[in-house]
Amino acid sequence: MSFLVVFLIAAHFFLLCCADPTDGFTNVPLTKENFEIQRPYDIPLEERYSFVNGTHRLWVYADDKPHDPNSHTQPRTEVRIRGLDYYSGVWQFEGHAFVPNGTSGATILQIHGAAHGATTIILRIYNGDMRYYSGQVVATDLYDKWFRVNLIHDVNGGKLTLFLDGVETFDTKDQGPGDLHFKCGVYAAPANISYYMESRWRDIKIYKKC
Repeated sequence: MSFLVVFLIAAHFFLLCCADPTDGFTNVPLTKENFEIQRPYDIPLEERYSFVNGTHRLWVYADDKPHDPNSHTQPRTEVRIRGLDYYSGVWQFEGHAFVPNGTSGATILQIHGAAHGATTIILRIYNGDMRYYSGQVVATDLYDKWFRVNLIHDVNGGKLTLFLDGVETFDTKDQGPGDLHFKCGVYAAPANISYYMESRWRDIKIYKKC
């Protein structure tokens, strides 16, 4: 094998490793109006959410009420990205997440809306591992550390791609188009949840491919 071929192969792998998932995307500016906090309906906001030094801290208890008195869903404290619902195109969520040891059975990131079912994707933490819904493990050993999350949704292509700390970690088909939006925080799973659940988020950004 010639030196040139070896060099080109090495350069190709270098570019793959070093490419940023946001390359080719345009940042969509966010304001505080884009951040809707959903929390147990009977609890004051400051008892389930704080925003200090650029970090959103969200927590909930297993016996909390849902976010709406007419809802029969599990308890949650989540950031719902408001005003950027989408139906087509290629969109991306980016944020840095932190999950403290002990939080388990909690969705920390989801795309709400789909043609089939209520959600396009749910990423849950169980015992420090990240799972696709309650099934496939997509990452391990995530407790007590900050990690960068990039979730790309190609609606027209029907594809989801997850990057953790800049490395492609998981991809899957979506659940079909719908009224779609991003949410992050803590949302209790239907079963096998810890009594206390918390996640922290900073540097939340939304991107769109033009």
